[in-house]
Amino acid sequence: MTLAAEQESGRWSVVVPYYNEANGFLEATLKSLLAQTARPLTLILVDNNSTDQSAAIAHAIADGVEGVRALHVLQTLPGQVHALAAGIAATPTEFIAICDADTLYPPHYLDHAARMFDAAGPSLVGVMAISVGPNPYSFNAMAKRWKGVLAAAVLQRQAHTGGYGHCFRLAALKAAGSYSARLWPFVLFDHELIHRVLKQGRIAYSPNQWCQTSGRRTDRAGVTWTLAERLLYHFTPFAAKDWFFYQFLRKRFASRGMDQTALRERDWETGPDQA
Repeated sequence: MTLAAEQESGRWSVVVPYYNEANGFLEATLKSLLAQTARPLTLILVDNNSTDQSAAIAHAIADGVEGVRALHVLQTLPGQVHALAAGIAATPTEFIAICDADTLYPPHYLDHAARMFDAAGPSLVGVMAISVGPNPYSFNAMAKRWKGVLAAAVLQRQAHTGGYGHCFRLAALKAAGSYSARLWPFVLFDHELIHRVLKQGRIAYSPNQWCQTSGRRTDRAGVTWTLAERLLYHFTPFAAKDWFFYQFLRKRFASRGMDQTALRERDWETGPDQA
């Protein structure tokens, strides 16, 4: 990247895939990202072939904001993995944040992650955020933040947060193979990706790196793993995680039809219910 291009794009790109989010979620998410203290900022908005007014909302909110370069990408292949891959391919910066269209991010989100990357050096390839409730400064939220940090310290070299809260060094993400429907076409693609990213270096958690996911995620019980599968994930050594994903879990997800496009099914549609 030339110096001029780097100065225009900044250190951060934020990729937000969306599909039919014209219900209040997308607007709130984008406003939280536009309030980031990190500037300049590249915002990559990937329309996964929405049939509502989501694209118009994305343009209306993100275009023309000082210090923000908004890139709009259309990905017609259905599925968040395809949308994320398209957004990552368009990323021009050193760092990348993967953000969900129904999640709120505090203003310090990107700057805090950058400080963690800079303090740790190149060996740190990912910074993960912890999901909290509606009051991130309440006692319960603080306890949840520290619980997440402790879990990551005890159960190392695995994912403890979903794709809504992932920040990466772009070079490491690409070296790991990025999001790929060829490598992993099923749900839980964020955990599988983290397994590959961990082969490139370390990931880190902090009680000050958090975000607020929406309550509608509780309606996704049909597209997640069983308790036995989750426990086996946590207690399978990292050296055996390839077996866990590509021999054990792949067959089970395929037999249950848990393709990543299942996440496009909408079991809520009750309006914005920010958690």
